[in-house]
Amino acid sequence: MTISSARPEAGGRPGLLARRPLTSFFVMAYAFSWLVWSPWVLGEDGAGLLPTRIDPALIGYLNAAAILAGPTVAGLVMARVTGGRAGVRALLARLVLWRVGVQWYVVALVGVPLIMLVGTTIWAGAGPTSGALGGPSYLLTYVVTFVLVTVLGGPLFEEIGWRGFALPRMQSSLGALGASVVLGVLWALWHLPQFLVPSWAASSGGGGVSGILLFTLTAITFTVVITWLFNHTRASLLIAVLVHSSIDTFSITLGALFPPDVLASAMPFMIGFGAVALVLVAVTRGRLGYAGRQE
Repeated sequence: MTISSARPEAGGRPGLLARRPLTSFFVMAYAFSWLVWSPWVLGEDGAGLLPTRIDPALIGYLNAAAILAGPTVAGLVMARVTGGRAGVRALLARLVLWRVGVQWYVVALVGVPLIMLVGTTIWAGAGPTSGALGGPSYLLTYVVTFVLVTVLGGPLFEEIGWRGFALPRMQSSLGALGASVVLGVLWALWHLPQFLVPSWAASSGGGGVSGILLFTLTAITFTVVITWLFNHTRASLLIAVLVHSSIDTFSITLGALFPPDVLASAMPFMIGFGAVALVLVAVTRGRLGYAGRQE
């Protein structure tokens, strides 16, 4: 089916994609990403389903390609289906929606790392290792890592789909809290193929059913916080990308500040973001700043 055939003909019935935009988006996002991820799952370091080795550099390319092929392509396709070229332009315009108030940048770039630091400290029962970051030069390293993570690690391209296309439509039918819970679950389960790779599972809070469950609950808390920021910044995708990037980048920093066993579980993030999410839900009565249709 071509994109144009999914749109309503003159006086006719909309195509399947247009009739079920959210279902179509998630099916495409999962299918495209899982298909691209499959070589990694089948053979990374001989630990996958087949005893073949994949070059570590190729793993990075597969990961980036899976993100681009999944939520990015699915989001852009569905924006085109539901809104034509204007729909695609409107979605992409929110990537550069930067006039949102300096306080939201502070929350995204400083507040999010502080939440992670406090949660990890509580879980570890001790403070971070002093001097582990190597002095003032760390700031430059952090900025460079932040940019690389944003562009290559997922935040920029994932958010085009999750918060760019899906969240506004989910909020209009489920409300802010309901949309955050459902999107958090679907966002987490999108990662399922990666849990078949031991090295990825170990770096994401552990594998097995308990690890996946905790990862999913943590993704819901992430989503509640991102939704709150998203709704207070006129649906700015830029802020959503910055929050996502802060989470991913500061996770690397925490690995230098705390012993490896502390971050072997997603509990540090669950503690920090879980507490913040509960406060936001209570204070906003579940609305999370949502004031109406955004798509």
